[in-house]
Amino acid sequence: MTAYRFGIEEEFFLADAATRGTPRRGVQGFHAAAKALLPAAERELLQSQIEIATPPATTPEEARAGLGALRRGLAEIGRAHGILVFGAGTHPGAAWDAQAPTDGARYHGILDAVRMVGQRTLVSGMHVHVEVARPEDRVDLMNRLLPFLPVLLALSVSSPFWQGRDTGLCGYRLSVFGEMPRTGLPDLFSSTAEFERYVAVMTAAGAIADASFLWWHLRPSIRYPTLELRIADSCTRVDDAVAIAGLYRSLVRAAERRPDLNAGLDGVARAVLRENLWRAQRDGVRAAPIDPQAGRAVPFGEALEGLLALVAEDAADLGCAGALDAARRIAREGTSADRQRAAYAAARGEAGEDEAADQAGIAAVVDALARETEGRAA
Repeated sequence: MTAYRFGIEEEFFLADAATRGTPRRGVQGFHAAAKALLPAAERELLQSQIEIATPPATTPEEARAGLGALRRGLAEIGRAHGILVFGAGTHPGAAWDAQAPTDGARYHGILDAVRMVGQRTLVSGMHVHVEVARPEDRVDLMNRLLPFLPVLLALSVSSPFWQGRDTGLCGYRLSVFGEMPRTGLPDLFSSTAEFERYVAVMTAAGAIADASFLWWHLRPSIRYPTLELRIADSCTRVDDAVAIAGLYRSLVRAAERRPDLNAGLDGVARAVLRENLWRAQRDGVRAAPIDPQAGRAVPFGEALEGLLALVAEDAADLGCAGALDAARRIAREGTSADRQRAAYAAARGEAGEDEAADQAGIAAVVDALARETEGRAA
């Protein structure tokens, strides 16, 4: 029996500690120090981003300890270079056209292929890899896990601001990333062979170099025997990241244990799923997802409890029961998007009603994000 080992990848933003915008100095030194001191840290598409990844873990405690140490390490390196490091789906105040790409063949190749769309991709996400018992079944698992994505997205939303403005959405990141090709929901492939034929056609035509250029919300990894969740915004709090990873891990086990679960999804189910993703993106844990079986919208808490009941056995067996309680906490207390709006409103209310007040609000949001990411109290 598989241990359902899992790993978490987190993308973070860098901000100038004085201006809270895109760093103008110290970035190269920061990246060099991060690579020297934290081998798990990697460059991302833009110089104002960095990624960390845990080794395969078998318990939530392992993942939490690994992420916590990496986050604290990045924050310490950042202080030495005048840089704040934070987890959020979008940078609250930075301008996309002020970003510099990371030097590297893969990054330059992506930007050459997608052009201005790639330059606008000032977003950060969290990816969760879960090892499955039979890697050849990952396409079927991918299909059957799709209906659970809206709840996972709603719990993670951390991107209410874009270019210094409140978007009105809790998870604006998906709107930005959706401009990129081969993103969003994967098609419903009828078999692994059909999926492999699609990849073969795309690579033979030169559209992609390999399947890692399929940037879907959920996909089979080409490097590991895992199914990779990619829909989540970058989580500000480490506990939220571990909770979402534990819930997803439990869902993978449930889907393997129950081959009847969400079997035979049709066009109606996929269309309802797209609507539910939009509702989660817009309203986070205050969304009212549609239950296609009942034919009605339900409160988020009801949808969440149904999902938690479904995976209770799996979470208990995997040692992830705490993830279910943490998911309830997020739903009850709010998401990073909610806390960002509260920080903005408090700072702006103290500063007045002009452009300076807007800037003060965004600065307060960035400061709060950096504190939470590192794990420091307000």
